[in-house]
Amino acid sequence: MKIALIHFRVGETDGVSLEMDKWKKALINIGHDVIYISGNNESEEVKVIEEIAYNDKFDSLIGDECYNELRKFDCKSLKKAILDRAKIIKRKFIKIFHEEELDCIVPNNIFALAKSLPTAIGLFEAIKETGIRVINHHHDFYWEREKYSSPTCSFINSLLVKYFPPKMDNMSHAVINSAASEKLMKKKQLASTVVPNVFDFNAPLWKKDDYNSDFKSSFELTDNDVVFLQATRVTNRKSIELTISLISDLNNKLASLIGKTMYDGRIVTKKTRLVLLVVGLHEGLNDYENRIIKYAKNMNVKMVIDPSKVGHTRSTVDKNKVYSLWDAYVYADIVSYPSIYEGWGNQFLEGLFAKKPMIVFEYSVFEKDIAPNGFNYISLGNEYEKYENGLVKIDKSVIAEASNNVLDYLFNNEKRVIDVEENFNLGKKHYSIEFLVELLNMLF
Repeated sequence: MKIALIHFRVGETDGVSLEMDKWKKALINIGHDVIYISGNNESEEVKVIEEIAYNDKFDSLIGDECYNELRKFDCKSLKKAILDRAKIIKRKFIKIFHEEELDCIVPNNIFALAKSLPTAIGLFEAIKETGIRVINHHHDFYWEREKYSSPTCSFINSLLVKYFPPKMDNMSHAVINSAASEKLMKKKQLASTVVPNVFDFNAPLWKKDDYNSDFKSSFELTDNDVVFLQATRVTNRKSIELTISLISDLNNKLASLIGKTMYDGRIVTKKTRLVLLVVGLHEGLNDYENRIIKYAKNMNVKMVIDPSKVGHTRSTVDKNKVYSLWDAYVYADIVSYPSIYEGWGNQFLEGLFAKKPMIVFEYSVFEKDIAPNGFNYISLGNEYEKYENGLVKIDKSVIAEASNNVLDYLFNNEKRVIDVEENFNLGKKHYSIEFLVELLNMLF
């Protein structure tokens, strides 16, 4: 079959884009021909519909009017704007369906997150007119996000019910965790297949090479600095402040560690720093980012937020060197994964493959679907409270225990090697591309 994977963006480091790459690889392995349809253009394999782009200004305006506050529109004119935009998008989808002679499409979050009402309606109408086969890949549902809980106009609620996701005879559904499957059945009476995130554990391991040899110095870090890597977007639910709290606790112990030899032979000196390096996809400075910058400063934690140097793949932008996301993992001593909510957990898989110890807050999907496989990790527990400024905190005793576990992984190389190798093998067993191929063979 010729299949199109559809999303607001491709070729970036967000979880959906990365997972689409894996689906594409698996589908090609099965023997299908695969292209992308997206709002941004990264290669000849992408068919672009500019109106569905993640950062399209008009689409973002409509989103703000729908879920935040009516400013430019009233409810009547907002509905007209949505439907007018949907008609344009519908025509463009139909054009691509015909020109590419597609047999099947895979919308990613288009009918789940409710980010773009015009995109969902336009795609729905294109599917309805052409009768093309659809397998939805739902990563996050709108009812899982507070943002979509109080629409500004009553008609929006009816659109959420009708289109997120819709019920069509030629449409089936895949979700990324068991809780989402249960909720989809309960809320919409729709059956779904659970397809967890996966990783290619047979790929060449990420290593130091000539290209990434200056990775740490490009961030003004020294070889002796200890890097805690946060390779996610900077949004509230990532709870990066938990790792800041943990590093603050470790900083209090740093003086007593001077002269000790780390797992890789480096020796702790007076100049050694514990650094939180944040290099995930950047969607513009936001209030949460400002809050964690202030929090890190108050906690005396060195934090570097510079995603401009790291991208989906190695490249050059405006004559400046850009490293791949995988280069960042090569130089990480510890991987930070403190999210209080995730639909699944791409970064956890990346940490398994990179053979790095990981700091994990045990969010509900992790507890239910991932932890039972027996992985080794530094736990931040599963309970949190919120400060008045919206940042989250966990019990000091949990921080203290996590701090001791971090030190174990930094200074006990035998434990480190045994645990990360076991993690890698468990990841390969449960979340490989081969497992994805089996599931997609059934779906397609």
